[in-house]
Amino acid sequence: MTPEKRSWNMGRIRSKDTKPEKTVRSLLHKLGYRFRIHRKDLPGKPDIVMPKFKTVIFVHGCFWHRHKGCKYAYNPKSRQEFWKEKFQGNIKRDKKKRYELERLGWKVLIIWECQLKDLTIVQNKIESSLYNQNNGQQNASVDTKKPRR
Repeated sequence: MTPEKRSWNMGRIRSKDTKPEKTVRSLLHKLGYRFRIHRKDLPGKPDIVMPKFKTVIFVHGCFWHRHKGCKYAYNPKSRQEFWKEKFQGNIKRDKKKRYELERLGWKVLIIWECQLKDLTIVQNKIESSLYNQNNGQQNASVDTKKPRR
C-alpha cells in the first residue's frame, strides 16, 4: 500500500460516532434507556453516559484498544515500533481514564467491537451491569413499574 493510500485510509477512521457506537446507542434507545454522548466534563469523554445509573459506556475497537485474545487485535507488520508505542499509550490512557471515572463514583462498562455480533449478549451485559450495581440488587433509582428506563 502506498503511503498516500494509507494516509487516506487512516484519515477516514473516526474517533466518535462510529458504527459500533451507533449500534450500541440504537440498542439502548430501543430498550428505552436515555443517555448522553461524549460529555466533555468527564474524563475520557465517554461514548455513552447514563447519569441516572451513574454509568459510562466506552465502545472500544478491538484493534485500537487491544482486546486481549481477540483476532482483531492483531499487530501490523510495518512500523512495528510505532504501533507498539501507539497501542501502549492507548492502553495506558484507557486505564487512567477508567480509574479517574471510578474515583468520581462512575461505573465504567467497556463494550468491545467484536461483541456486537450478538446484541443479546451486549444487552445482557448492559442490563446486568445497570441492575447489579448495588450488590446484586436493582439500582434504587429505577422504577420497575414504568417501561421507560
